[in-house]
Amino acid sequence: MTLQQVYKKAYDKLQQNAQVQETCAFDLSCLFEHMLGVSRYRLPLIGNQEADEAKARVFFSLCKRYEAGEPLQYLIGEWEFYGLPFSVGEGVLIPRPDTETLVETALALLKDVKRPVVADLCSGSGCVAIAIAHERPDAQVFALELSDAAFPYLIGNISRNHAKVTALHHDVRTPPALPALDLVVSNPPYIPREEMDTLQIQVTHEPEMALFGGEDGYDFYRELPKLYLPLLKKDGAIAFEVGYNQAQTVKQLLLSSGYTDINTQKDLAGIVRVVSGRKL
Repeated sequence: MTLQQVYKKAYDKLQQNAQVQETCAFDLSCLFEHMLGVSRYRLPLIGNQEADEAKARVFFSLCKRYEAGEPLQYLIGEWEFYGLPFSVGEGVLIPRPDTETLVETALALLKDVKRPVVADLCSGSGCVAIAIAHERPDAQVFALELSDAAFPYLIGNISRNHAKVTALHHDVRTPPALPALDLVVSNPPYIPREEMDTLQIQVTHEPEMALFGGEDGYDFYRELPKLYLPLLKKDGAIAFEVGYNQAQTVKQLLLSSGYTDINTQKDLAGIVRVVSGRKL
């Protein structure tokens, strides 16, 4: 089969599946480039070339798994976040563009802070901690993650990106001994019970531990602000990623926990994605 025939066979098959119709063109091109080394831009130019049979077989097997609901990022084994590469797979949350808003907020909060000390709670793949460390090489960054499945990805991504980040295999709800912090950031589990049963099939492959935020989705937002307030320096800040409809409640939780100067930031879709506050 030619490269073009291999691509068309996979595309025609996926187009028959309503669950992946909308996203399969982009996702398929990523899988195709990953396995056969040909981008969608080059395919029209060299599509008549013979495809490597072994690689084509693996490509079709990946397409079958994709059609069954496995996330593209897990099939490829990596994904980009804030311009940096991150290894991902079963057991770790996939980095998403929305979370880059949390990094942007963190960097803005640290703008005038020299040699900042930062803690990233529920770090997962380490994408937030590593992105901050990459942009602020003078920072001392700690990444806390409890999951036994996710922690090796955190360690591996720190090494892969040569990041100055200290990984701690620790439950964020029992704060470890840390130096006084200038900033706490977190993308905690925040999906409520009622929404867990309506997730897209790809998302159900991601760890429930990184998604489920308690019955109403606010468990971590209730606990973490109070727990980490004593660890923050004067004028230190805390910043959370929040769900699409959670900002107002999280603002009130920060206020009731003793924070001031409460601010919000929207993601590229115009959804309020980050809530932050400062310690007096």
